[in-house]
Amino acid sequence: MLTTSERRPAIRTLRGWAIQVLQEAGAIRECEEHGWMQDRADPHARERAFEIVRRDLPAGLSTDEAAAEIREVLDSIGDTCPECP
Repeated sequence: MLTTSERRPAIRTLRGWAIQVLQEAGAIRECEEHGWMQDRADPHARERAFEIVRRDLPAGLSTDEAAAEIREVLDSIGDTCPECP
């Protein structure tokens, strides 16, 4: 009997990987109307993102480099959608 396991989609950029990790952890979300990423400002979700980084690094990347990319993405995302009133 064949069994399948859920695989993460292939990510082409380091930034794309970081965004996916942050979404998986619940640290960011997408505006339903406009598609902009929004920081949820949830410290527990951020910690979950860093746990994912420590557990599941992309090939060829150190933990420090991956954590730095997560921080950089978080710093670049606001908590509101620029197009919502």
